[in-house]
Amino acid sequence: MSDLSLKAPITVAYGDGIGPDIMRASLDVMLAAGAQLDIETIEIGEDVYNRGFSSGIEPSAWDSLRRTKVFFKAPITTPQGGGFKSLNVTIRKSLGLYANVRPCAAYAPFVATKHPAMDLVIVRENEEDLYAGIEHRQTDEVFQCLKLITRPGCERIVRYAFEYTRANGRKKVTCFTKDNIMKLTDGLFHKVFDEIGAEYPDLEQEHWIVDIGAAKLADTPEMFDVLVMPNLYGDILSDVAAQIAGSVGLAGSANIGEQVSMFEAIHGSAPRLAGQDRANPSGLLLGGVMMLNHLGQSGVAERVHNAWLATLEAGVHTKDVWQHGVSQQLVGTQGFAEAVIARLDREPQTLKPVRYTASRPFQLPPRKPQAPARKETVGVDLFVQWRGGADDLAGKLKTIEHGPLALKMITNRGVKVWPEGLPETFCTDHWRCRFLNGDGPMELTDIVALSSRAALAGVDFIKTEHLCTFDGEPGFSLGQGQ
Repeated sequence: MSDLSLKAPITVAYGDGIGPDIMRASLDVMLAAGAQLDIETIEIGEDVYNRGFSSGIEPSAWDSLRRTKVFFKAPITTPQGGGFKSLNVTIRKSLGLYANVRPCAAYAPFVATKHPAMDLVIVRENEEDLYAGIEHRQTDEVFQCLKLITRPGCERIVRYAFEYTRANGRKKVTCFTKDNIMKLTDGLFHKVFDEIGAEYPDLEQEHWIVDIGAAKLADTPEMFDVLVMPNLYGDILSDVAAQIAGSVGLAGSANIGEQVSMFEAIHGSAPRLAGQDRANPSGLLLGGVMMLNHLGQSGVAERVHNAWLATLEAGVHTKDVWQHGVSQQLVGTQGFAEAVIARLDREPQTLKPVRYTASRPFQLPPRKPQAPARKETVGVDLFVQWRGGADDLAGKLKTIEHGPLALKMITNRGVKVWPEGLPETFCTDHWRCRFLNGDGPMELTDIVALSSRAALAGVDFIKTEHLCTFDGEPGFSLGQGQ
């Protein structure tokens, strides 16, 4: 079956701010290039929020996304104030769009950059990490956000990164984590990277701690090829990478799921430029190129991308990338689209032309679940709001020790303050009080009894966290200073 033998159903949302301008321009280019698209349009964003839908999307829109399974989305504006959810996060998590793929390439000398050899792709885990959005205010002084890292989530995104690297003729995969500090969560991500990487001996592999890795990315991005990382690091560093490549406004993004995928620009809705025909449509257009490849219309994708490169080479530029002595013609949103359309049969002469294969998107092999570990409960962390000192708190808690559970440690913001704490340690009103069973496994009823005794004693405990071992290995962190 050829690329153009059947129109592909897609769902389109024009969004807010500059969204309608850049969406019209992008669709004009793709359709002029021969894209075979059967378009369904839905409304999302600010007007939908203001009609009382807290996530910015109406229930009926989900039917279109389930039907077409491809979403081409312009940026939206999320209203200020509480009660409004991020539409992007809602869509990514609700539809299982686990992989966020962001190519970042330099286009020197036609777009200014300090890194003309830069050509990398960031593959970002898209559903979990701190973006699980589970937050609580626990005391007067302390707020909490849970960082959730799962083995299935790590396995899926890491394997996607390796498969993407192979499928696109790239050579190296780099993992960024902070597992020198977050040994369980980021440690799992790193461990899974090493495990799955062993199945791809043809690809070069490396791991960097994210802080020095980010410094290297900003200084020498040409040393990287494909990078894979947890959600928060990927969100931040993909914007950094796009900007140092030339402009965030040039970067497109794919959000890949097993059932549905979404394609967009990485930038926001820039409401101050709305309706002024000034925005650069390139980010959304390159997101559209990724969509065309996903749909199997690789010939059209190649034609659009090469025409876009030829337009940059010709010096036809929007204001955001204008350079004196390089740019030749200043155009607006629609003018840029028209310039790309005029070059649909051309290829760049200085920049490297793109070549896309005619294959459909690759499928990940089925996951092989691990056998459940032997789990044993050995203690509990009792989190307490307390305005006194650590020694006074310990004295109060010693009176509620129950059965096998004995108070072993108190920490404040993760630093041990009892026993043998340092007087210089700054403390808030939020304390982690660790009770352990020195004789091994215990019953959950022992934790219930301890909690009951704490309540009767007037201990203002906020929550409990069970301490478990898995195949004999502790499934919990120790306090700093131990």
